[in-house]
Amino acid sequence: MKKLVTVKDLIKIYRAGAADFYALKKVSFYVLEGEFCVVLGPSGSGKSTLMNIIGGIDRASGGSVEIMNTQITALKDNALTEFRREHIGIVFQFYNLIPSLTIKENVEVAANIAKNPLDIDEVLDSVGILDQKNKFPSKLSGGQQQRVAIARAVVKNAKLLICDEPTGALDYENSIEVLKLLRNINKKYNTTVLLVTHNSEIAKMADRIMALKNGEIVKNQVNQNILQAHELEW
Repeated sequence: MKKLVTVKDLIKIYRAGAADFYALKKVSFYVLEGEFCVVLGPSGSGKSTLMNIIGGIDRASGGSVEIMNTQITALKDNALTEFRREHIGIVFQFYNLIPSLTIKENVEVAANIAKNPLDIDEVLDSVGILDQKNKFPSKLSGGQQQRVAIARAVVKNAKLLICDEPTGALDYENSIEVLKLLRNINKKYNTTVLLVTHNSEIAKMADRIMALKNGEIVKNQVNQNILQAHELEW
């Protein structure tokens, strides 16, 4: 498999009064096309900062991120926005759905800005929520809303799916269902998944496990004993 994401000597510095705070300290790694990668770390470890830079939401202070042979850290703002729209799907912890739009319309928003979107009904069916497509977000459970958020990210037909604590607002049963869904998306569409979590149990279902601490990678290994989502317990 070829490399889809290559991160080299990535640095992120925040100004804290008169001092500099290093959120990321020369982080380097790669992720292969089609991998399901879990990035572990406690609050403040730098994992969300890392995903925001890879996702083109934030800018690095130094180093580089290359995705699909494009060094996104060198792109101008407009070009970065275009790249993110076409190639990166992002799933947040708190769904970020538009309450005044139906489920299908929420997904259409993403499809309309993509160059080669997937069929909306097909994607809604793949996340198990096609029968809810004419409802508004307020009529759905938290687990169902997260499915919509995943559908919205997937419909773009992006090669990279970034999930920032996608189970953080869910109970155990809904968490397992969402994790099953993400693995199915990974397999069905060969979508590379980067999933950020503080839950070490979730790492057991990953192809690759990375751990961050104090802005540095302290573990980066291929998982030799991959579990299915339904086998996870916490």
